[in-house]
Amino acid sequence: MIRLFAAVPLPEEVRQRLAGLNFGLKGSRWIAQENMHITLRFIGQVDETVAEEIDRRLGEVLLPAFALTLAGLGCFESGGQGRSVWAGVGKPEPLAYLRDKVESAVVRAGLEPEGRKFK
Repeated sequence: MIRLFAAVPLPEEVRQRLAGLNFGLKGSRWIAQENMHITLRFIGQVDETVAEEIDRRLGEVLLPAFALTLAGLGCFESGGQGRSVWAGVGKPEPLAYLRDKVESAVVRAGLEPEGRKFK
């Protein structure tokens, strides 16, 4: 079984700026700068055959490049405790369009649609 998610890597200068914010959150554990990304779809545990089909379908997703700007910071909570820190995206329409294409590819690969709203 393989644990998968689809994501957009962040440029180095953005990762550096975000890493500079990693203070003042009591009990927080920050991920390594090189692992910072924008998650488009958490897929979860799948077997290798399904992973290969997902890879094939995601390889069909082709879009022109687009610019993103960061806008705001926040945190996903669970039971009143911070779980993950997020950086928002200004004018997220192109990113939402990409996310929709990724979602469609994952569903065509045989997985159930994501039940949560994309944030």
